[in-house]
Amino acid sequence: MTIELSDRVKAVPPSGIRRFFEIAEERDDVISLGVGEPDFSTPWAARDAAIASLEQGKTSYTANRGMRELREAIADYAADRFDLGYDPAEEIIVTAGASEAVDLAFRAFVNPGDTVAIAQPSYISYEPGVIFAGGEVLSVRTREEDEFRLTVEALEEAGAGDAEMLVLCYPNNPTGAIMREEHLEPIAEFAREHDLTVLSDEIYAELTYEGEHTSIATLEGMRERTIVFNGFSKAHAMTGLRLGYALGPADAITAMNKIHQYAMLSAPTTAQHAALEALDSCENDVREMVDQYDRRRQFVLSRFREIGMDVFEARGAFYCFPEVPEGFTAEEFAEGVLREEGVAVVPGDVFGVGGEGHLRISYATGLGDLREALARIEAFVADHA
Repeated sequence: MTIELSDRVKAVPPSGIRRFFEIAEERDDVISLGVGEPDFSTPWAARDAAIASLEQGKTSYTANRGMRELREAIADYAADRFDLGYDPAEEIIVTAGASEAVDLAFRAFVNPGDTVAIAQPSYISYEPGVIFAGGEVLSVRTREEDEFRLTVEALEEAGAGDAEMLVLCYPNNPTGAIMREEHLEPIAEFAREHDLTVLSDEIYAELTYEGEHTSIATLEGMRERTIVFNGFSKAHAMTGLRLGYALGPADAITAMNKIHQYAMLSAPTTAQHAALEALDSCENDVREMVDQYDRRRQFVLSRFREIGMDVFEARGAFYCFPEVPEGFTAEEFAEGVLREEGVAVVPGDVFGVGGEGHLRISYATGLGDLREALARIEAFVADHA
């Protein structure tokens, strides 16, 4: 006897990133530029708060939506940093990572057969999340000539006006693209005209290197149709603590909480105490990390140009998105540079349409490793010129 898998699970292939890490695990000299995880430790004040909460025995469940004090702190932070005004009592939910918040939204708002338009290249979990919820994915290709911004032309070309939902991620994983207010305005108009629910993943909002981040939810007529996702994994280097949150209209957050309270009950308590302290006292730590990322960004971009590989001018997140040299597919290049030079990168194809012929390079690692990794990539390119 075998256990029969659901059709939805069968429809989702394994992660395209995983295979390259399985190859990397075969050797001990690999420098990984593939992981979307900060190389910084969680700020000391946040760690101390987590430790203190454990010492004080604060290990019980919290409210389903998260600790009241944390939701109030998130509300203050979102208002001060991004001009996002939300009621902590009814319009904020704290989740086990931003990924859980995204999954809750798909399950709460997608009916079987609904079409969900996803701006791609994008984070690899959106498409499986839609499929698990019973929806249909509509890929909307963004292009390098548009600086990987989502445009109305791309939406119209894909037929997104007939969709029920639109998913965007800016600053973008994997391209590092950003969208300013003037770029978001026509997208907001399209969403209003076609009555689209918008899921806006803004987990990299603090990692915006030129200008300030703008949330589409701040634009006219968008707050009532938008769910904003953020969290503590990236800017606060708290990936393993698994803490995120969603901001949205009260009825939408209530619907998400209905699923959350049965599936998860509440986000990790210790992590919530760490996050509360992070928002209270770790702003300087965040600024220092962002400054270091920016220096690495400029170094990596300049080195790829020296190597002779065309590279998009990433202005957000901690990724860049170079094109592979002529004669390679992205997968061939990624596998070759891993086997021959011990550098792990991710082929852009795994991030959906528009990723073909590119690599996702994470510069969330120290400058010493970045210098060595880029030297190895340069040697690989030279050997195959």
